[in-house]
Amino acid sequence: MTASPAQIHALNHIQAIRPELSAWTAKIFELGETAWREYESCAFYVDLLRREGFSVEEGSGGMPTAFCAHWSNGPGPTIGMYGEYDAVPGNCQAATTVRQPRDTLGYEAGGHTDPHSALGMGSLGGLLATKAAMQHFGIKGTLRFTGEPAEKVRGSKPIHAAKGYYDGLDAMFSFHPFYMLPMCNTVRWNTHCGAAYSMIYRFICDQPELWGRSDDAPIPQAHSAVRAPGANDALMTMYMASKALRDSMLTHQGGWSISEAILTAGQATADNLPAGLAEIQYMMRMPTLAMAEQVTSVLDRNAAAAAAMTGCRYERHWVCKSRHGLANHAMADLVWQSLQHVGAPRWDEAAKDVARDIQKNLGLEPMADPFIDEMEKLISPQEAEAILRRDLPPSQQNSTSDDYTDMTWHAPTARFYIARPALKAPKGYAYPGWVMNALGGIPATIDPTVVTAASVIAHAALRLLEDETMREATKREFLERTGGGVGGTKWTPPLCDYPPPIDFRWPEYVTTARGRDWWIPNFKTA
Repeated sequence: MTASPAQIHALNHIQAIRPELSAWTAKIFELGETAWREYESCAFYVDLLRREGFSVEEGSGGMPTAFCAHWSNGPGPTIGMYGEYDAVPGNCQAATTVRQPRDTLGYEAGGHTDPHSALGMGSLGGLLATKAAMQHFGIKGTLRFTGEPAEKVRGSKPIHAAKGYYDGLDAMFSFHPFYMLPMCNTVRWNTHCGAAYSMIYRFICDQPELWGRSDDAPIPQAHSAVRAPGANDALMTMYMASKALRDSMLTHQGGWSISEAILTAGQATADNLPAGLAEIQYMMRMPTLAMAEQVTSVLDRNAAAAAAMTGCRYERHWVCKSRHGLANHAMADLVWQSLQHVGAPRWDEAAKDVARDIQKNLGLEPMADPFIDEMEKLISPQEAEAILRRDLPPSQQNSTSDDYTDMTWHAPTARFYIARPALKAPKGYAYPGWVMNALGGIPATIDPTVVTAASVIAHAALRLLEDETMREATKREFLERTGGGVGGTKWTPPLCDYPPPIDFRWPEYVTTARGRDWWIPNFKTA
């Protein structure tokens, strides 16, 4: 496929700003901010985009760490891209070849695992290169770039979708780093990610003196005698009941999962007082919305029962209700052609030296070719789809979870994956988790992912901007699959009917008299 002058200009631009992309990626990695608390990371993007000539709405959708940026070169198509920048609690790792937390922090602080630091900068690099080519060649159109916080709890995109931030787009590009077959240097074809629901159950014991009154046999609440169970007991009852009933929630097929995390527990003194507040978060990944609703009903019943047994009341607060994904083969073909033109990422000797140093520090024999072979190979969308379908029931249309799916119902969307660095393992050996995290932060090993992703995005975006026939093909398929587009007969509307869940006790960095610290004080980890 021959590249247009604009595409060539964009690819050259990415190479020209490669040092900046590397430094920016390292900056977001170093910040390591977690869901709903990505204050510095968001501010970094906003400032950078404004310096690049974009108008930026801060706090888009009512989310303090979200934004929406626009740049226009005149009337024409509107192309969407986005960045994520949230990290994961308990994964603090320095960009080094030994296990080591970042400066002044402990391992329990936030760290990038996927890594979203590379995801965001790969997309930003594609955005800036597309803009540079549009300016140079006078290509008309608008670029929209949204800042998407809290992807790890599927946070922002259902909210942005419901509030209209994806409306009016002619296309959306969704990139994610990955390293395993089949989703390595490829594009999703039919089987997109599924639905995801997440909620917080809050148990409140604000009238412990009423414990037992409903049975006409009130239990005395003397200071040194028995006490009401309180919120912690409600939480633990909910936790154990939901674990016990998990096998009864859904059939044993379909690649679904339910995970929980305790956000708050206790909120009482060390005296003989019942805990006043406890919160537990559930995240479910389901192929269909019907399955998600089914599990929600079970969890609701469990919460009501737990509250009744412990003399508490409960509240359910939504964190996420995201839709299943919608395929668009025309968009997938477009990006696949761009990926073939750009080629898979390549890791040079400097990157291999980093990998060998990690192997040596782990007591392994350094390998001549330490990276897994699939990282530097392309796999077609159809071949990847065939591999993915091997373990799925024929009736299942969606699998795994990511909230990019909410974008697919508002514009023709391509979801593609570029390899991230991962090491070959000796037979029978499994690398500790910190290794992947470190490789995602060391410039020599992560930069090839960022540059390749940026190149694919810019190449594909400019193809759409310059090729009206291609735009018509992607739009025609979108209209067919939705039964007429947004609001069509086969369209699934946004599910978000809740405010942004920003006020909960999400893990974050704090500043105290001791300086910047994680919300959990440092402790020794084996």
